[in-house]
Amino acid sequence: MEITTTPIAGLLVLTPRVFQDERGYFLESFNAKNLAEAGITTSFVQDNESKSMRGVIRGLHYQLNPHAQAKLVRVIEGSVFDVAVDLRKNSPTFGQWYGLELSGENKIQLFIPRGFAHGFSVLSETAVFAYKCDAYYEPTSERGIVYNDPQLNIDWKVDKKDACISVKDQANPLFGEAEYNF
Repeated sequence: MEITTTPIAGLLVLTPRVFQDERGYFLESFNAKNLAEAGITTSFVQDNESKSMRGVIRGLHYQLNPHAQAKLVRVIEGSVFDVAVDLRKNSPTFGQWYGLELSGENKIQLFIPRGFAHGFSVLSETAVFAYKCDAYYEPTSERGIVYNDPQLNIDWKVDKKDACISVKDQANPLFGEAEYNF
């Protein structure tokens, strides 16, 4: 597995080795030993999966400490534009976001450490999105930032007229008004 740094410290792109032949393909999507050798010693405790249609924007979501979650995200089928926003107050990249396309074709994964908000938009007809978390979901710690915050100015790669956002995500506060404790 190739692990590449991003402009935001701790946020890593993982590209697995894919073995393909006339039967299909094989890849190793998770190997704790290989990740530990790259400095990722996170112990994952929960796997989640969602399926969404084109234009869906999910996010920006996170959990407050002590229930913050690191995530290892990937797309099994389809394509999404995946986004992580740095919420770590003492980070030189505080308030900056990083995005990239994850797809069933490219098999790329993104490791998102604790202290980030996360979201994605669906670029294909449908997408199956899967991720590992290192802490359990805790509803009392759940927080969010509105997807279209003007300060963050995220280009979700989805035409506004085609965007499909939950009522809950539309009600999230602006970045400057959001609660975070990282």
